[in-house]
Amino acid sequence: MGEGLQKMGSVKQGSKFLPKIEFAPLSDIKTFEEHKLRELLFYLSQKSPFYRQLFQNEHITVEKIQTLEDLKHIPVTTKEDLQCHNSDFYCVEKEQFVDYITTSGTLSDPTTFALTDKDLDRLAYNEAISFTCAGGHAGEIYQLMTTIDKRFMAGLAYFLGIRMMGASIVRVGNGMPELQWDTIQRIQPQTIICVPSFILKIIQYAEEHNIDYQNSSIKKAVCIGENIRDNDFNLNILGQKIQQKWDIQLFSTYASTEMSTTFCECEAGKGGHHHPELIICELLDQNNMPVQEGQAGELTISTLGVEGMPLLRFKTGDMVTFDKRPCTCGRTSMRISPVIGRKNQMIKLKGTTLYPSSIFDVLDNLNFVENYLVEVYSNEIGTDSVRVVMGCHNQSEKIIKIAKDSFRAKLRVTPDIVFENIEHIRQISMPDIKRKPVKFIDKRVKKP
Repeated sequence: MGEGLQKMGSVKQGSKFLPKIEFAPLSDIKTFEEHKLRELLFYLSQKSPFYRQLFQNEHITVEKIQTLEDLKHIPVTTKEDLQCHNSDFYCVEKEQFVDYITTSGTLSDPTTFALTDKDLDRLAYNEAISFTCAGGHAGEIYQLMTTIDKRFMAGLAYFLGIRMMGASIVRVGNGMPELQWDTIQRIQPQTIICVPSFILKIIQYAEEHNIDYQNSSIKKAVCIGENIRDNDFNLNILGQKIQQKWDIQLFSTYASTEMSTTFCECEAGKGGHHHPELIICELLDQNNMPVQEGQAGELTISTLGVEGMPLLRFKTGDMVTFDKRPCTCGRTSMRISPVIGRKNQMIKLKGTTLYPSSIFDVLDNLNFVENYLVEVYSNEIGTDSVRVVMGCHNQSEKIIKIAKDSFRAKLRVTPDIVFENIEHIRQISMPDIKRKPVKFIDKRVKKP
């Protein structure tokens, strides 16, 4: 298992990392993944206390799992499993771990992950091929506008991957628009890595301080943590707002700590490309069965090449679709859609099913809204109610009417809307202990 990087079979062409398997016929990709699956199952049966016990309890003979279709015979792994049996997922002695990180805790308490030296090499490789997919190359300078501390896997992964790719990085961290622009003017990077909503903040700062951002060195942005596209791969409202202001190329990415893998767009902008040598992906329904082709389902993953804490059939909680059509970039590997929503965050409001992201889209399109929070709670009859807390400079009944009309037009339902102080919302949405902006607060009574 530890020899994964040596066996990955990527093509290193000059400064580029182009895995051959991503350009192979789908039948070859499936055969390749089934071989990697058998390696993973053998490794887990030998090294993982959690999965060894699972195989024993479920009477699973790993030698009989030969194809991707056979995966359905293995129970899924959940976030609760990771939290309750964390150290049972360790496949090496504790002394072999060199880095500890935690998940962001978006849906639950953060979960600890431990990585070996070989896991860090794999993480770097993952980002190198992902940035290359997004047009990256040796000699390019990246400005990191996210944290590299606070137990954050992604910040470290970006640094390692850019270094492996032969490019350069300047680690500024999140926030601090003044320092971001000082760095851009001083270092002249071509690419920024950031949460897309922060791009609007640095544009606003540039306009307020007469910085000629249109003629800066920045040519593209690798966007993390928030959708910039809708499910048709067109720019959503947030993406449109950025491009209307700043004519730079936007690349969407999707990743999570548990996956240790990134789905990054190529220049076609038609979904994040799957790396078959790093991860096996399934889409499951509420009964943990595969969904029909083209339908949305919960992304469920099995990590390949991970030495310290590999996962098998892990349910991410993210609802997505797959696009298996060949891409214009030449890659034939599957592409993943923007996240439709998190399964645990689905809302049933007045008979209409929706996800927080659809509420965010409406609010992002209201120019008078400075910031906001969306709260969902259980009402007196046990159904979902939604309260939108808006921060606006102009607080009036007319503003609320405009907002409600927008919700009615886009979603066919209207949440309760209240005003709150802009700074108070900012303190809640950007707490020091969180690595991502908090926009959604779930106060619903959890069903036993």
